[in-house]
Amino acid sequence: MTTEPKKIRVGVRGVDEKTLEIDVKPDRPAPWGLDDAFETVGKRTPRLDAVAKVTGRAKYTHDVNLPGMVYAKLVRSPHAAATVKSVDVAPAKALKGVVFAQEWTQTKEILFHGQHVAVVAAETRALAEEAARLVKVEYEVKPHAARMEQALADGAPEVFAGKPNRTGDGPRAGRVKDVDAALEGAAKVVRGTASTQVQTHSCLETKGVVAHWEADDKLKVWASTQGTFGVRNELAEAFGLKPADVTVLTHYMGGGFGSKFGAGVFAHAATHVAKALKRPVKLMLDRKEEHLTGGNRPNSTQEMTLGVDAEGAFKAYRVRIHATPGATGRGAGASNPMIYRFGAVDAAQWSVATNAGMAAAFRAPGHPQGSFALESILDLAAEALGMDPLELRKKNDPSPIRKHQYEEGAKLFGWEKRRPNGTDRGTLRRGMGVASAKWAALGVPGASCLCRVRRDGTVEIRNGAQDIGTGTRTIMAIVAAEELGIPLARVSSFLGDTNDPQGPGSGGSVTAPTIMPAARNAAFLAGMELRKLIAAKWGVKPEEIVLKGGKASHAADASRSATFEEVCALIDGDQIEVVGRRDPNFENYQAETGGVHFAEVEVDAEIGRVRVVRYLAMQDAGTIVDALTAESQVNGAIIQGISYALFEERHIDRLKGRQLNADLEGYKIAGPKDMPDVKVVLTDVMMGANNVGLAGLGEGPAVPPAAAIAGAVHNALGVRVWSLPMTPDRVLAALEGARK
Repeated sequence: MTTEPKKIRVGVRGVDEKTLEIDVKPDRPAPWGLDDAFETVGKRTPRLDAVAKVTGRAKYTHDVNLPGMVYAKLVRSPHAAATVKSVDVAPAKALKGVVFAQEWTQTKEILFHGQHVAVVAAETRALAEEAARLVKVEYEVKPHAARMEQALADGAPEVFAGKPNRTGDGPRAGRVKDVDAALEGAAKVVRGTASTQVQTHSCLETKGVVAHWEADDKLKVWASTQGTFGVRNELAEAFGLKPADVTVLTHYMGGGFGSKFGAGVFAHAATHVAKALKRPVKLMLDRKEEHLTGGNRPNSTQEMTLGVDAEGAFKAYRVRIHATPGATGRGAGASNPMIYRFGAVDAAQWSVATNAGMAAAFRAPGHPQGSFALESILDLAAEALGMDPLELRKKNDPSPIRKHQYEEGAKLFGWEKRRPNGTDRGTLRRGMGVASAKWAALGVPGASCLCRVRRDGTVEIRNGAQDIGTGTRTIMAIVAAEELGIPLARVSSFLGDTNDPQGPGSGGSVTAPTIMPAARNAAFLAGMELRKLIAAKWGVKPEEIVLKGGKASHAADASRSATFEEVCALIDGDQIEVVGRRDPNFENYQAETGGVHFAEVEVDAEIGRVRVVRYLAMQDAGTIVDALTAESQVNGAIIQGISYALFEERHIDRLKGRQLNADLEGYKIAGPKDMPDVKVVLTDVMMGANNVGLAGLGEGPAVPPAAAIAGAVHNALGVRVWSLPMTPDRVLAALEGARK
């Protein structure tokens, strides 16, 4: 199909504007740009599913209860390292009400506390839990290395027999030499070692499924998942089914943050038990299981050396990173360096296997860890130079968007009132910090949306992916309403059913920028059909018809118009139904999104308590489709970032290798009283990359909060707290170390 070049103005209005020439197919809409005026896009629209959620009408996987359903439970190892010698399920089977008990292992080798060894099922949840306790497992307990320092120690037990605990690429000689030479010529050289903790996902809704075999070859699964189609395909392969014979439903789910990809052992177990019993089976993890096996953000140590010239330009940077992916032995790391221009760079990372719960993707994987360490060494360099830390960042950041955000954010936050580090001398000391954000998520091809326009003038837009709580359902309807020129109230959107068109997994911030262009294409194709109907009636060409303001009008003669309902009444049959596909990205204004975050803290120097009192997030994510939903995404990232900075930490017993705080009493999470005054300012950037101009927003704002808060603590106290979370004991230790 031929394309027509169209010029689109993109960028930030009045700040950095460019014109792109983009080839657009005639059956596709041109990307939105700076010259477009919107009726629905960009407004502050409440979520379409808000009432359903607050009234309890929305049903999550935890709420699904089917006739004849039984409850399953996995039996888990209490040891960090062991060999399973035998599993006796007879005592569990003898309990009245228990309908299933079986050994369920992938390997006899236990690698972490919480690893599964058997599965049971019973008529009630309480009976299933009792049955799990009755299963007798004989273990040969082995030495473990459940913590990073244990795994790195001389003579440490091997997590994987015959393999070293530490793996990764070492330093490269050429880079070492380049950095050594650049450091020798630097005006100032600063050094620091930052450490970050293991953070568990702690989703409000734990992992789990309800599995129901509707026939021997028809499986339906309700899943709390970030990837409906991934779960469908995985279970289809495991149980010898065609993907089309498996339906996965995730109409609502209570958070994922990266931990809910793949079917998981629990889904395989529940589906296996359901097949054996010919009854629906519910298997939801409890809070302890979620902590032990639900995935986590890996911890890290990052040793850094930074050389700068007298004007603050970065000349050389060296970093050595160790991080623990738990019992996977691979995949951990920290994004360090990033964002800034560093000159010569010498970076090396190692993964350290441990006998502990496995790492999983966690909202901006690797970036919050890297940001905390990287921004800390930048603050140290600014202090060594006697330079404003904001000016240091502006000097070394190539992004025109962040330059705008630095300047506007500083004005809004009152950065000029920031005083030199350690100026306060009272008990309660105030300080300000700043850190930058970066992410890249412009969406990918492969998704489709179905648009259905009925004769009564109502519209449906459908995709089979999931809304994990981010507002996808709402912005999908907004995009369709904008394209068809109708009020949002006329559009219903549907997600979370794999019988609907293909959608992506919700990871890497790709959901919105992948689905929304497909939604707009579908609405555009539906609009073409409607234009043909009214054009035929008026005896004009379809391309002369404009759909806007709830009506169809002639482009050259506004007096010729019809309401949207009148146009839909011309439909032959009950409805028009079209499918729009998500195309590859166009040329884009920029490949990444960014942000600049400012924090003000109050530190009690006598007891070491840190309280965030003010927070400002300057953030961009391409076209802002729904300002209210976008702000909500940023607010959530800030809440999670404050919690990561000050409270959350997994504690593992050094002797037994068991997590000591696998609950929400001992595992501390920020609550309402810990929240500061938060202001979110969205930078609307027309990207041009896809027809909506949308970029992902889920992860970018999660990157800088801990770093900005740490900078504010440094400013308040005049000393650096190098370890997360910045708990009172660590704050007091930093102060004591400075005094000594």
